[in-house]
Amino acid sequence: MKDLPNIFTKINLQILELLSREKLHIREIAHRIKCSPAKVHACIKVFKKNNVVREIGEKNRKVIVLNIENELPRQILQLINIDKNIEGPYLVPEKINLFDAISPLDFRYYGRNKSIFAKLQPYLSEAAFTKYALKVESALAKILAKNQICPKKIADEIEKACRQVTPEQVYAEEDRIRHNIRALSNCIRNKVSEEAKPFVHFTATSYDIIATADALRYRDFTNNALVPELLKFESTLINFALREKITIQIGRTHGQHAEPITFGFAIAQYASRLGHSILKIRKTANNLRGKMAGAVGAYNASSLFFNEPVEFEKEVLNELGLKASPISTQVVEAEFLVDYLNSIISAFGILANLADDMRHLQRNEIAEVGEFFESKQVGSSTMPQKRNPINFENVKSMWKEFMPRMVTMYMDQVSEHQRDLTNSASMRFIPEILAGFYASAARLNRVMSELAVDKSNMQKNFDMNKSMIIAEPLYILLAANGHPDAHEYVREMTLKSQLIKIPLISLVKKDKSIQPYFKKFSKKQLEIINNPEKYIGIAAEKTEMVCGYWKKELNL
Repeated sequence: MKDLPNIFTKINLQILELLSREKLHIREIAHRIKCSPAKVHACIKVFKKNNVVREIGEKNRKVIVLNIENELPRQILQLINIDKNIEGPYLVPEKINLFDAISPLDFRYYGRNKSIFAKLQPYLSEAAFTKYALKVESALAKILAKNQICPKKIADEIEKACRQVTPEQVYAEEDRIRHNIRALSNCIRNKVSEEAKPFVHFTATSYDIIATADALRYRDFTNNALVPELLKFESTLINFALREKITIQIGRTHGQHAEPITFGFAIAQYASRLGHSILKIRKTANNLRGKMAGAVGAYNASSLFFNEPVEFEKEVLNELGLKASPISTQVVEAEFLVDYLNSIISAFGILANLADDMRHLQRNEIAEVGEFFESKQVGSSTMPQKRNPINFENVKSMWKEFMPRMVTMYMDQVSEHQRDLTNSASMRFIPEILAGFYASAARLNRVMSELAVDKSNMQKNFDMNKSMIIAEPLYILLAANGHPDAHEYVREMTLKSQLIKIPLISLVKKDKSIQPYFKKFSKKQLEIINNPEKYIGIAAEKTEMVCGYWKKELNL
């Protein structure tokens, strides 16, 4: 690699360090390292040539990110002894030590999937919390300077220090003093001048930082990772439904054959339910709130310096793209987070319902669909012939684990007076709920994309009780044309049909008392009575209507 020597320059190493922490526009990189954009552009050109970085679109601009699929940047960072202090969102560890992990989420459900890990880590990890908490501290300093509480150079100094603090440093300090946010502020203070130290964490309480950082990272996770994944799944369901919109299937109620539908219609119902959930998730995520109101929410500290402390709070949160809590205590009102998590758990239930239906349709005696099964995949440790629906079962099982945790979130609504600490531990498990939901949605999208549909078995299952399907339209048409007790008549005829093994329609047509009613049926109605496959209502049309609506509503 002839360009390799050109990478090992001071400015290039500075750029790599920045990009190991976050994605940046060229002008942002230039500002950070105090260099001309033209010089940075030249460096980025060398990086691109060696596949070290990629350029991606984000919010109507182009940003530079490390190419996590390339081992070269990692090796370079390790070589210059940076990597040991960095857990940036775009620098995924080459190998996660799965066997040292405790949570099955880590070692089983997404830990071995680099793609999923890379999407979750920037928002849901402990390192991510530290990163977002530092963003809040940086925004606080910036607004202090804007309001002339401190000079701008001090705010710039604090901002620079916030970019340099690592999770490892924070947790080492926490081990010493036994307080996570004071540890964070101490680490910032250790990197600034004596003049700047007093303005680190100025007027803030711990939960000004924690509540705001959590709101910010959960919102970003939802908008940048979760909703895009759900939209991909929604597209999969819509395309599936449209593809199978005329595929005849027997509808089932109470586990029994009911009236005919189409398989596309059945899937369209899930597409519609998920579509509503996506809108709700996005709305509640973007309504998460932060605070900068102090230890009891009354702006006690900030009111010493600001005539309008509410406006000061608003300015800090505007800097982060958040709205302020209407009236907080030490913590933000619980309902904003409860509403968000409730939308997540509600959507999780939809995934579980779909998974359960698809699991049942794979029963040997039904066999209408089948999961993709790899050539070397083992279905059972003792029965070589087994092809178990493990992916659908996994999604339902994950839902069973995380759905009850919503009860804990409701319990966290109760906090004594201006706050107690009874939600401190439970709130730390919220990332697990989000990670479990994301992993399940990604799994279900993959499986549904490859799901095989056995149309011959669907037809065979439909034919099992084909002769009885006309019972409903027959009694309705008889009643509509004046029969005094149509339902009871048809019910008795169905019992007779089952007893003597003669099709229902044949028995009814032999009944001379019914012939006058048949003469009143329209051509279309007679066609349905004689051919139950026609009795699907507007299943295909409704599938198109629903899918068309959500394609437009979600801009798919």
